[in-house]
Amino acid sequence: MLRSGCTRTLALVLRRRPDIARWSSNIASSSHHPNAPLDLDPAFQALLRDVEMSLQKAANAGPAAGPRELEVSPHDPDATVDYLTSAEIDARDDDIGGRGHKKSPAALFGSQRIGAVVLPHEMQESIQQMVAASDKPSLHQDAKRLFLDDSGQCPEWSPTYDIKYKSGREAGKHALRDATAFATVALPSHYSAIYAVLDHARLRLGPEWQVRRVIDWGAATGSGLWASGHVFQDPAHEDMAERQVSQSCLDSYLGIDKREGLVRIGKRLIRDVDMGSLSVSWQKSFHEDNITERSEGANVLAMSAFLLSSLPSAIERKTLVQEMWDSGAEVMILIDHDFENVAAAREQFLKLGRKELEDPSTSHLTMRGSHVVAPCPHDGACPLYQPGSSKLVCSFSQRLQRPKFVRKTKHSGIGHEDIEYSYVVVRRGPRPFPATTKIGRVGEVGRREMLKRAEDMTPMTQLTLDGEHTEPAESVVADDVPAALHSDDGETALTTSDINAALRQEAYSWPRLVFPPLKRSGHIILDGCTAEGQIMRMTIPKSQGKQPFYDARKSEWGDLFPHEPKNKPQMRSQSGHTPGQGQDIGKRKRKSGSKNSYASLSAEVKEHRRDQRRARRLASEDED
Repeated sequence: MLRSGCTRTLALVLRRRPDIARWSSNIASSSHHPNAPLDLDPAFQALLRDVEMSLQKAANAGPAAGPRELEVSPHDPDATVDYLTSAEIDARDDDIGGRGHKKSPAALFGSQRIGAVVLPHEMQESIQQMVAASDKPSLHQDAKRLFLDDSGQCPEWSPTYDIKYKSGREAGKHALRDATAFATVALPSHYSAIYAVLDHARLRLGPEWQVRRVIDWGAATGSGLWASGHVFQDPAHEDMAERQVSQSCLDSYLGIDKREGLVRIGKRLIRDVDMGSLSVSWQKSFHEDNITERSEGANVLAMSAFLLSSLPSAIERKTLVQEMWDSGAEVMILIDHDFENVAAAREQFLKLGRKELEDPSTSHLTMRGSHVVAPCPHDGACPLYQPGSSKLVCSFSQRLQRPKFVRKTKHSGIGHEDIEYSYVVVRRGPRPFPATTKIGRVGEVGRREMLKRAEDMTPMTQLTLDGEHTEPAESVVADDVPAALHSDDGETALTTSDINAALRQEAYSWPRLVFPPLKRSGHIILDGCTAEGQIMRMTIPKSQGKQPFYDARKSEWGDLFPHEPKNKPQMRSQSGHTPGQGQDIGKRKRKSGSKNSYASLSAEVKEHRRDQRRARRLASEDED
């Protein structure tokens, strides 16, 4: 049978030999031509024609009933949100009841910040024009020489400007080149820090604080001019990038700086900018005719940013603080990279205020003395300040979205950078008395908790049969309802401005978080500088309530925290403890010889959170 089957197959092949030969010849002849036509089977050609007709009918029928994958339906009302950035999505979530609404009004007031700073367009264009007119390779080399620290394993850019030359002739030779590099690298970072401090001071002092004149020691290339012009606006443009100096409420700005190269570049940057009604002047030193009468100092701001570190001696730093005090300004703001310089200036401001109170010749003044508005909640000695040996510092961080010219100058593709700084805001007059009210402690989380508790206290209604007669159930007595449910009844009658005014008064005694919070699943550990002048460790457990626990869990380094802890806080001290034992304030155990750093601690906390999320994700995958 097998032999007969093979015989039939061979006979069939022999009969089709002419067809096979013809096909092979066609393929051989067409293989030498590109895109040669194929000799397809008639049945297969018919199938292709049917498919082509089906595709044409589908195209003529119009759009499909539903959107295909990775397409956006033109009738979808949420189609535009698919193209929002992460920051816009976060803002949208907050607007529809996100984190900001879940927080209590007090916690929201204490945590208000500007987020990442974006340089306004007019400022970017002015600096970009200067960069375009300069030599790019030389600019990059000057920036590296002045601001790149390559002594460690990982080179880091620093906005600190403390260059010293051997002679005045050499300094004059590099003045304009150094100033151009300063305006390209350091000016944006300094601007972001000054903007953040001024915005916070305006929040704390309220709308009654109307600044009309600014005196700026260490004006350099105009970072304080740009920042004050963009902050003090009424009404201010919601988009930071669209703000203009011409819309400022300021009447005059006086920049004091003897570094001629920086001042020349500062004047050049504002040469083609519309300053509106703002009058700008520059001087090498502070003169007696620049002093403002105390009665007119309410609208004057004395400011110095990132100048203390560049002064070579303590005597010059004390002279600077004395000039700011003698200027007559009601509010004085100091910002610097060095915490010890700021802490020493803070002590000097408070000592001048106490001396004024003890001096009988100043009894005629309307505002005597001085007090700290921010960041300290007290006027006592700084618990972290140990002259010459401060292991821990009170500093803050501000993020800047790098403009294009910064990335090109640094030869970096990273789109942001952070600047660390310390600051103090001092105001004349006695410190406000501690507030006795506690307004705004309940947010969306607390209201949900109270509603649930109220529902749990509502008695169940018994079902009765037809014809049965029962006495009506006793109603719940209002006194049985927790007092917390009525805690915010008085706040409903207050306007938003009244609530903000009350919160500004209360915030003078709220603890300031000087370390990143240590967040656990059942409790949050907060280390804050309190009104007692001490660093206190506060523990907020879940049992304290959902609202305080939520506010603590969402708190960040630098916030003001309004809730009192359930348990007595522990006083922390850095004296007598070594970093190697892990007993220093607010820190975990570290290896011997390691240096305390807020940035490294924050990085450790973030890395620990990432490890926890990674472990939970792996555990869930194993369960699946």
